[in-house]
Amino acid sequence: MAQLLNRLKQVLDKSIKVHPNELKATLVSFVIIFILMASYFILRPVRDAMASDWSDSEVSFLWNLQFFISAAIVSLYGFIISRIKFKNVVPLVYSAFAFSFLAFYFLTPLFSDPTFVEKSFYIWVSAFSLFHVSVFWSFMADTFSKEQSKRIFSVVAAGASAGAIFGPMIPTLFAEKLGLDTLMLLAALGLIGVVPLVFYMYHLKAKDLHNEELQADLSQAKLKAQWWTGFKAVVSNKTLLVISAFILLYVFIGSFVYFEQKNLLADYSRADRAQILGGIDWITNTLTFILAFFVTGRLTTKLGMAATLALVPFIIMAGMLVLAFAPIIVVLLALQVTRRAGNYAVTRPAREMLFTDVSKDERFKAKPVIDIVVYRGGDAVSGSIFALLSEGFGLGLAAISVVGAAVAAGWGALAVYLGRQYDGVKQQFSEIKKEA
Repeated sequence: MAQLLNRLKQVLDKSIKVHPNELKATLVSFVIIFILMASYFILRPVRDAMASDWSDSEVSFLWNLQFFISAAIVSLYGFIISRIKFKNVVPLVYSAFAFSFLAFYFLTPLFSDPTFVEKSFYIWVSAFSLFHVSVFWSFMADTFSKEQSKRIFSVVAAGASAGAIFGPMIPTLFAEKLGLDTLMLLAALGLIGVVPLVFYMYHLKAKDLHNEELQADLSQAKLKAQWWTGFKAVVSNKTLLVISAFILLYVFIGSFVYFEQKNLLADYSRADRAQILGGIDWITNTLTFILAFFVTGRLTTKLGMAATLALVPFIIMAGMLVLAFAPIIVVLLALQVTRRAGNYAVTRPAREMLFTDVSKDERFKAKPVIDIVVYRGGDAVSGSIFALLSEGFGLGLAAISVVGAAVAAGWGALAVYLGRQYDGVKQQFSEIKKEA
């Protein structure tokens, strides 16, 4: 047994390469991102369970409002981090979110009609989803040196995957027994627990890591001060324009599936919805973890970028057609799991590679515009379109699924175009390198 443990330690030392003085900081970082991801995936099914009680028009309005609120929060965040020491920003952000969710927990029962508070909660969780991971990785850049990050960040990232798998299990197993309010409280308490860990990390940064002089490079935040430069880059660069269109079509498909899911779950209680949605999150995150380890890296090398990017869109197109002929919840939920796991494990990593085709300056200025403004704008527009189709024109699930299949076909065609462009540039670069 002792030999087995020693052998395991040797394997871990070779694969992870965490130095003794880095061990505490690595473990605490792992725990922080684990709690953050688990808390978010406890809140997410609670948020989405509420949406089934609202009409398509109401949810569409929330998505439009969410777009403007997200843009305002991003601008405010950029303003704050350019004027306050980053070490003070991290606990401030997590404390603000923790106490805001505590406020929702205590305020909701005080209203005879809590709809306004619940809709505010719906928007606020979406805002939280934008920031909690982004702030964390900036925090990591402020804590570990560049050399340390190469060895340690993969271990920390495993904490994010573990939290994303563990978090949905709570609502899946206990939503009916605990109730949605208690789930909200658990997530808030988890975020409160993160704050002292953040302060402890700053202690370890100086005492164990000896990185007290290290500061995160927040130059990207300064780019946000000239807000128009990112928009100009997107409009003036053809590759960025096509990537933006690709993102929009992905968002449109996600919105169609989300609204159909919302409507099919309307007959269930909120606790049952939270259990179902938590189960979807758990299956999705587990499948993503497996695909990322065993499939994703092989796809682009064996199939090329065009086939890799187009794989999920064409699978979704087929799934939409199946849903049109069998508009039942089992088919829809399978489609949702396929779409999200495929995006996280295949489409998103491949999509990020596309940004290597543009200059570094364009990449850093345009990426926040595409990831936030284009994405949230797509939510707003697609939500309005779905509400128009369902409540305006009276289309049912089958008819809307056919429309979704057509959108997915366009998404797939655009993916093939982007992939061929990328593969062509990559081949040209390889030929030039060989000649040199």
